[in-house]
Amino acid sequence: MTASHFSVFGPSVARLLGSLAAGSLVATPVMAQIAPPSVPAPAASTQTQTPSAATVQPLPQTAIPASSVAMPTLSDAQARQLETLIAQGEVTQGLRQGPPRDLSGLSATALTRVALDYAHAVHVGRLDTADFTKDWGIRPQAFDPLPGFADAVRRDRLADWVASLPPPYAGYDALVKGLARYRDMAASGGWSSLPSTTINFGASGPQVVALRKRLAMEDPAVSATGERFDDDLLAAVRRAQRRYGLNPVGTVGGQTIAALNVPVSQRIRQIMANMERWRWLPQQLEAKRVQVNIAAAVLTVFDGDNPVMSMKAVTGRPGNETPMLVSTIRSIVLNPPWNVPSSIANKELWPKERANPGYLKRAGFRVIDNGDGSKRLQQSSEKSALGRFKFDFPNDFAVYLHDTPAQSGFSKFDRLASHGCVRLEKPADLAALMLKTTPEWQPTQVDAVLSSGKTVRASMAEPVAVYLLYWTAFANADGQVGFREDPYSWDAQLATKIEARSAERAQANTN
Repeated sequence: MTASHFSVFGPSVARLLGSLAAGSLVATPVMAQIAPPSVPAPAASTQTQTPSAATVQPLPQTAIPASSVAMPTLSDAQARQLETLIAQGEVTQGLRQGPPRDLSGLSATALTRVALDYAHAVHVGRLDTADFTKDWGIRPQAFDPLPGFADAVRRDRLADWVASLPPPYAGYDALVKGLARYRDMAASGGWSSLPSTTINFGASGPQVVALRKRLAMEDPAVSATGERFDDDLLAAVRRAQRRYGLNPVGTVGGQTIAALNVPVSQRIRQIMANMERWRWLPQQLEAKRVQVNIAAAVLTVFDGDNPVMSMKAVTGRPGNETPMLVSTIRSIVLNPPWNVPSSIANKELWPKERANPGYLKRAGFRVIDNGDGSKRLQQSSEKSALGRFKFDFPNDFAVYLHDTPAQSGFSKFDRLASHGCVRLEKPADLAALMLKTTPEWQPTQVDAVLSSGKTVRASMAEPVAVYLLYWTAFANADGQVGFREDPYSWDAQLATKIEARSAERAQANTN
């Protein structure tokens, strides 16, 4: 890490290289400031100062806004060009499962409606506001496609207008290529399921032949012929395991076979769902930001266009999902006590005290009277489940990033185990980076407070945007896709919603 990290930031860039290694989301687009309404900061310990309210992303309507621009008149040539562009784009941009639609029979008015609906869907997403669940705390910005469309018709630049609509991110472009690859696989018949039998290095026979054939579908470096599990096949198995976020041990066991047996049609829907989430992001990201891939349980820090730090995380287990959201980190609590959410206290801690009196005291919990007959629990900073660092940011879900004394969780490949907050593998490194430009909170001062055991809130000179995102499919520049499981079933929900809205809009626009 150089001395310039998190100190000087140049202009943001609309499109940058994106990649993902071993589940680490390492480059997504650079975003500009989002101008949002303020919301109350999360509840702070009675021993710390509550930070001022900060801004989070607004929740605009996703319907196409009214426009004062007059509807343009298409020439016959423009109408034919638009029919082709839209029919092809619906497929390539993941808005349609089947073959391209035949739009040749539409009137000019109906075709214009289809074009505007397509533009809105590709630019900011297909969903309506009512389709978003509570935990999908990111919303697309409002977008009126009519002015751009009218200008494109006037200047006869329809192809350029259509090309400008998708999200301006290399990560999205890579998924477009990946979607085309998986559609080709589906068109060729997809793949057959492998039997649920462990295959070890050195094995030979029909199972190895089937394994080679299956791996070759997604990995062009694999030879599809050969009956022996040799060194080349071992390397291919490990590549596949890394693409699926599995431990790359090389042995083909139950988890690997389950990942390989996911049908190609399901992989296509998974890619389409992740493409939709890209559309919810603004056209630019803050240059200075922290991103968490919830599904991969990885945190990455960006300085401008470059990832400068990455670490393992522990995110919410199914049932205690970590929400998708955008906010801003303005301060770090050192030696934070844990104000236990009532849901955790009632479900886990009070029962332990009843079963084993004295448990709460031994674990460092204080019982605090709320003054209304109810009680709450607070765990002292010496034994806090939050460790030594808590990274606060305003949000409606009472989640945050934090340290943890339970370091063993980071050695696992499946790291969805929290109650919804994000536990960090290297919180001290993250704190040092984020406080680098704050003179009063250099390492010496931070270490002194940590040693004292006192709870202190360190305000940052430069706020940092934080994004909690749910990526389960991501691709390299060649369109080779890496997948993660859909632990919250959000991919399946989203794909179903996209398909339903697409069918609904197609019916409405062609009538």
